[in-house]
Amino acid sequence: MEGDCLSCMKYLMFLFNFFIFLGGACLLGVGIWVIVDPTGFREIVAANPLLFTGAYIMLAMGAMLFLLGFLGCCGAIRENKCLLLFFFMFILLIFLAELSAAILAFIFRENLTREFFTKELKKHYLRNNNTDVFSSTWNSVMITFACCGVNGPEDFETVPHFPHSSWETATPEACCQREIQSREGMFVNKEACLTGIERFQNRQGCYTVILNSFETYVYLAGALAIGVLAIELFAMIFAMCLFRGIQ
Repeated sequence: MEGDCLSCMKYLMFLFNFFIFLGGACLLGVGIWVIVDPTGFREIVAANPLLFTGAYIMLAMGAMLFLLGFLGCCGAIRENKCLLLFFFMFILLIFLAELSAAILAFIFRENLTREFFTKELKKHYLRNNNTDVFSSTWNSVMITFACCGVNGPEDFETVPHFPHSSWETATPEACCQREIQSREGMFVNKEACLTGIERFQNRQGCYTVILNSFETYVYLAGALAIGVLAIELFAMIFAMCLFRGIQ
């Protein structure tokens, strides 16, 4: 009876890890294709910082799942204690890292409020100074999402102007409407925007725009995270049971 149970666990673990292996291979393939594709898709991705970052995250996740699935499959089918132990430790490290990230996100959730971002923007933003990382990042966000400040253009009323600026306006260039939402995109009417004409400015705050963009994915991401943690927990239990059952 014990041998049948062990055999069943062995093949279930192999099947489970085979699907992880396939999923990792697919993610790895798509990530590599997006980054090195010569047909022009790479330029589209590179023009959008979010897509560009997402491609590398996909590549890293694919490589990790590929390795994890391979170790699990080999360890299960060959009944190799060394591979099973390595698989268990690898899963345990990922599990602890995800758990730590969730705890830190809960502890520092106050730092993601509208008030926090508004305070930081007014304190550190240097308008079109692209040598400053904080300002350059904010400019990229505002251009990409076609938004302005945290709450709107009024956030920049207390931000100092450049000493020799030719425009007496609180609105930075990054808040001006563009034909294409990228740094290379042409302004719809830059002069009118910088002289304060609202219809040529992006008036919506970035906090609301980004929140609305990702709101539909928050609950899905939360459910997936819980599912992944549960799968990892069961994978560790299976691996350890199989490890202990191998003579």
